[in-house]
Amino acid sequence: MNKFFERRYVVTGIFIAIILALLGRLYYIQIVDDRYTIYANSNVRRTTILYPARGPILDRNGKILVQNEPIYDVMVNPKEVKPFDTLLFCKMIGIDKEGFDKRFIKAKRQSPNTASIFEKQLSVELYAALQEKLFEFPGFSIVPRTIRTYPDSVAAQFLGFIGEVTDRDIKRSNGYYRLGDYIGVTGVEKAYENVLRGQRGVQVQMVDSHGVFKGSFANGALDTVPQSGKRLTSSLDIDLQRLGEKLMQNKLGGIVAIEPSSGEILCYVSSPTYDPNLMVGRQRGNNLAKMYNNPYKPFFIRPIQAQYPPGSSFKPLSALIALQEGIINPGETFYCTGSYRVGNRIVHCNHGEAHGTVNMARAVAESCNGYFTMVFQRIVDRYGVKNTEANFIAWRNNVMKFGLGARLDLDMPAESRGNVPTPLHYDNAYHKGGWRSSTIAALAIGQGELLATPLQLANLECTIANRGFFYKPHLIKAIGTENVIKKEYVEKNYVGIDSGYFEPVINGMQQVVESGTGIRSKIPGIIMCGKTGTAQNPHGEDNSVFVAFAPRDNPKIAIAVVVENSGEGAHWAAPIASFIVEKYLRGKVTPRESGITVDYFANANRLPDLTLYAQDLQKERRRDSIRAAKVDSIKKFKADSIKKFKADSIKKERREAAYNNKPANWIKTLTGGRTGKS
Repeated sequence: MNKFFERRYVVTGIFIAIILALLGRLYYIQIVDDRYTIYANSNVRRTTILYPARGPILDRNGKILVQNEPIYDVMVNPKEVKPFDTLLFCKMIGIDKEGFDKRFIKAKRQSPNTASIFEKQLSVELYAALQEKLFEFPGFSIVPRTIRTYPDSVAAQFLGFIGEVTDRDIKRSNGYYRLGDYIGVTGVEKAYENVLRGQRGVQVQMVDSHGVFKGSFANGALDTVPQSGKRLTSSLDIDLQRLGEKLMQNKLGGIVAIEPSSGEILCYVSSPTYDPNLMVGRQRGNNLAKMYNNPYKPFFIRPIQAQYPPGSSFKPLSALIALQEGIINPGETFYCTGSYRVGNRIVHCNHGEAHGTVNMARAVAESCNGYFTMVFQRIVDRYGVKNTEANFIAWRNNVMKFGLGARLDLDMPAESRGNVPTPLHYDNAYHKGGWRSSTIAALAIGQGELLATPLQLANLECTIANRGFFYKPHLIKAIGTENVIKKEYVEKNYVGIDSGYFEPVINGMQQVVESGTGIRSKIPGIIMCGKTGTAQNPHGEDNSVFVAFAPRDNPKIAIAVVVENSGEGAHWAAPIASFIVEKYLRGKVTPRESGITVDYFANANRLPDLTLYAQDLQKERRRDSIRAAKVDSIKKFKADSIKKFKADSIKKERREAAYNNKPANWIKTLTGGRTGKS
């Protein structure tokens, strides 16, 4: 009995310890830790997203290319809406009653108990008027935001634009973006989205049962301050960009100018262009549709997406490869009769002109097709026709070292590769072993299957200007207060040509401008080295091409200009390039001979026949529709296949389970329920 009497003290002690622990926990919860108070009050808090301003974008001299201006989104919480003067509300935000009903139904479907966007991008004026009477419209609130504005309305294809996030964007962001958020869609806005967007903030406030704000929730413990996006400093020169866009108005084509000593892009013109301010505001959708249906494709970024035959602008590269391979020497001459035989064909030199005895410098200066075709045939045939493919592969590899046929990894999306054809291409076209140097001789003068973007052509000029290497081109040089020092932008990319071989080629390029085919590009007092090109075009007249760098010694700028459907490079591309070069080197364009003026070239209309481009646009839309239908079919097929696979797997698992657990049932399953001997 004494034994049980002693145990009661132990039991009593246990109960006392439990009671003290519970009392201590209650004291901690109610007095010390306020988390549970916060949880208890969570049903009376209102969370507001605070959107940061996107980072501004500047030119290389600190001039603003894009900045922000305030706008306001009207939010609605359907659950809190009570009867009010709907017509007055519609009038104040600039919509009709039908538009109000559509928006309200959409908001209820999206989220009947939480706030969602009712109307976007109210101006400051509309916001000021609405704010005064907002208390009359229960359930509605206003969230401040910012949109982009472009003071000079230039460089639209470089800057790009922003738009609302898609479901795919939300999924990829791992929940960072929400419906109604904005994201970079094209250009630098897309390429540097993570830098420009900043970090959102949150403000949590207490509300009473009537929805009236009662101050900060939990003394601001859950609030966060938005962080603005970082400033980007581009390599563009806004004055150069403005001049380039002026010169290219009413024309199709592109201009790319690069600083050879750094790879920084100075000018990045795509024509036709558009006013980037059209891509913001409440009319954005209508403007977007109009430009999307424009046959001349203003959204097509010609500096990096258009692929043109380089034409005669490719000839200096051909000469450099031949020199390096020991196929020719600078003083060696060929005789041009004005026409020459290529296989079974007779090909005429420029306009049938007989250049006579020409060395390399003169061949470059006068753009002698015969000279470069004969040199190319020597390269491909040097070890006999049995080694044609091997020799061609070696030539192709040398060409690609200059950045042709591959992306240059520009810090912008959607860059094209251009094209340097492969032996497989000719095997498919002529069967293996069925092609020779004469078959592909057009490559020698930058025609045939050879394609390059204006960016690649400008980069080729940087390589020649640097006597054998280039820095990868790029458009952003600083983020915030820090210079962009990516490893790939400071590395020299050598092309495998000895520096000594460049001088004879550069001599010829100087003669192009001084007295040759590019004399209309001559700048008084500046030694510029260039090369004209006339490239075949499937849409009518040839493309006008000109590439150059200046000055000859210690070059500051390299440039490529393409004007579509404008004939010889000397007529249009060359003078336009010379204006850009002089503007950059001198800060102004000095008077030239009569007819070679900025105004003349800026006012000239070289737009091709709209009918051809409209037909191409229709074909492209049909291809897009067919492609979209195929994608949908593939998705449906995959979904059906997955569903069938899952169903078959379930059936298989059930049969295996029946076999393992109930053999009798398994036999019935196999025999369709029949029993008996087989």
